[in-house]
Amino acid sequence: MDHRDQVSRQRSVAGVGVPTFVYGTAWKEAHTERLTRLALEAGFRGIDTANQRRHYHEAGVGAAIAAAFASGLVRRDELFLQTKFTSAGGQDHRLPYDPAADLATQVRQSFTSSLEHLRVEAIDSYVLHGPARRFGLTASDLEIWQTMESLHAAGKTRFLGVSNVGLDQLEALCARATTRPAFVQNRCFAQTGWDREVRAFCRERSIVYQGFSLLTANLAELRHPAFARLVARVGQTPAQVVFRFALQVGMQPLTGTTDPAHMREDLESYDFELSGEDVRLLEDIARL
Repeated sequence: MDHRDQVSRQRSVAGVGVPTFVYGTAWKEAHTERLTRLALEAGFRGIDTANQRRHYHEAGVGAAIAAAFASGLVRRDELFLQTKFTSAGGQDHRLPYDPAADLATQVRQSFTSSLEHLRVEAIDSYVLHGPARRFGLTASDLEIWQTMESLHAAGKTRFLGVSNVGLDQLEALCARATTRPAFVQNRCFAQTGWDREVRAFCRERSIVYQGFSLLTANLAELRHPAFARLVARVGQTPAQVVFRFALQVGMQPLTGTTDPAHMREDLESYDFELSGEDVRLLEDIARL
């Protein structure tokens, strides 16, 4: 079946085509370059990373995409490249900026470092890795966002985004921002209806919701007999069913698999469709 007959591999964000499925590079360490290359070879055209050496190896991503450009595997205009600014509280000792500098300087230094790591001249999506605290926004969060807005205004990043954010924080950011986030990236739990409230807010404002840990954050729900019956009936893998569900409800899912066969299988989520009843079952799987 032609992929275009189902959920498209791209969606329009402010008139720009963006992949609907993204490969996440967290926690890959020394294997980052190899796994990013394999993801590109499998067909992924969206890559997510961060300038946070604690959990990411951004330079490894850069080496993989540079090799992919050089070999002709992918062109720069075909690749959606997303990275993040991570505040000092989320970093280890390997900081990509001067910790004594003001926040605006830290953002600019981190961004410049990301360009060097990734070997590109601009970023497609630059993401605030998370607010400083669990609830509400601080003056520091807003100062960081304003500096990110200046990078966007200068054409250095096509879009801005925010990660690990609650509904109250997202509402506050959208109310105060000059440039609103185009992407929201959250760990997605079935117990909260797959982040239902944040997804609804995003949908109302044409913000793309990126869901990560769709499998690992929901192990108990994915052991439910109703899910097992659904998987058996549609004849797909559990991961394919979850990612297909995510695509059909409008998410931009992330997968971080380290298995090349699973990379290809995950992309085969485009090749089948869940019924409306199947989607409703998965929406409420935590309540069953």
